[in-house]
Amino acid sequence: MKRFALIVLLLSLGIAAVAQKPAATPQKTRVLLVLDCSQSMWDKWQSDAKIKVTQQVLLHLIDSIHGQPDLEVALRVFGHLNDHDYATNLEVPFAKDNTYKLQSKIKTLVPHGGCTAATALNSSLNDFPKDEQSRNIIVVITDHIDDPDGDIVKVTRQIQSSGNVLRTWFIGIGDDKDFQNSGSLPIDIISSEISLFPVLMLTFNTASKTVKLPIELHDANNHLFETDVPVAFFDHDTRALKLATIYHYDTENGIDTLVVDPLINYDVVVYTKPELRFNSRRFTNGATTVLSAPQGSLAVQMDSKRTPFQVPAYTVLVHQHDSAAILAAQPLGTTVSYLNGLYDIDVLTTPVTHLSRVSVRCGTHTGLQIPQPGQLALSKPKVPTMGSVYLLKGGAMQWVCDLSPDTFDERLVLMPGTYQVVLRPIEAADYLSARTARFTITAAQQTAVNLEKTQH
Repeated sequence: MKRFALIVLLLSLGIAAVAQKPAATPQKTRVLLVLDCSQSMWDKWQSDAKIKVTQQVLLHLIDSIHGQPDLEVALRVFGHLNDHDYATNLEVPFAKDNTYKLQSKIKTLVPHGGCTAATALNSSLNDFPKDEQSRNIIVVITDHIDDPDGDIVKVTRQIQSSGNVLRTWFIGIGDDKDFQNSGSLPIDIISSEISLFPVLMLTFNTASKTVKLPIELHDANNHLFETDVPVAFFDHDTRALKLATIYHYDTENGIDTLVVDPLINYDVVVYTKPELRFNSRRFTNGATTVLSAPQGSLAVQMDSKRTPFQVPAYTVLVHQHDSAAILAAQPLGTTVSYLNGLYDIDVLTTPVTHLSRVSVRCGTHTGLQIPQPGQLALSKPKVPTMGSVYLLKGGAMQWVCDLSPDTFDERLVLMPGTYQVVLRPIEAADYLSARTARFTITAAQQTAVNLEKTQH
């Protein structure tokens, strides 16, 4: 597999899904309206008081969305009780066909006292029915946020990280100066009353729909190719896995199409080697997102000399350069794709063959070759022994392996090099009973060492 790009094409809006298969759909989309009804909503806003304009717009909105089978709306209000009751109420709970109750309550609301959006939001999670399949959204409508202590920011983050609410929208009516203390909250500030209904309608349309997401993997020549690459979508705020699939393309069935939620801020993980992460991605209708993943291929081969003994099936461990973590384990002789970069390779021969700073480049094949091993034919005393084999390299004696205590004619497959074997009968009482020998292993050849006789 050569260089490819993961091309995300967001097409028409479709049926909601956050599971493994596009056909799986949540039962409901639930939108909680949190309405500011504090004393300041009596202030004039262009043609009338803010509360009067907002009431008319909400009545029109409820009429417009009436009859959508998979949409439920509830209403929580704050600031409408009295000066001494600093509280908020769920005035209309979620229910099927509650349009009349919503409109009736909206008509009778009278701004009266005080309260904050942070207080209302703190109670909002309990307003949603216990239904893991529903898509829960909060829409806050307020004319000011005076939150120098950052309480509303904290509450909003807690709600988002709870996993119960996909998104919290803030719609501000009035002037920018009324929202100077809103911290990092994303707020749509509506300065003109004629814009309030279109913004709310767009919010509801976005909240109740999802996006079809075809995935294409392209090679260096921008051609689709057949492959299987796992792709996962995680909620950026909760870290919860929302969708996982194995990308597949073939000429008969075409490309895979997923269904994603435009409300979720996704972390997308493409399980290349090493994996690619694309954090904080939102997908909306009509947009195109290109996720680039340049790859080259890597293979470690053994030379083709014939051997008079059986060579083990070695495993190749691949690490990113200067990392101890194992990125992949591939059989010797196989070809695997990796992203651009430097890699350290350990071939599990005896002793281990280490290859450092191996470069993999986009669209190219990196082929490495190691020599065939040789075989040590070791004859030992016909008594139980203990001992080890060491590699002599760079003025040091490096341990390679221990010998079998009960095998008198032992066969070891070793990589080419100079070695020292040291053994001693287990029952021997002094160091003079130790037997040693230095020998050289040559590729594809057998080396015989006889330690039946005493050697020092």
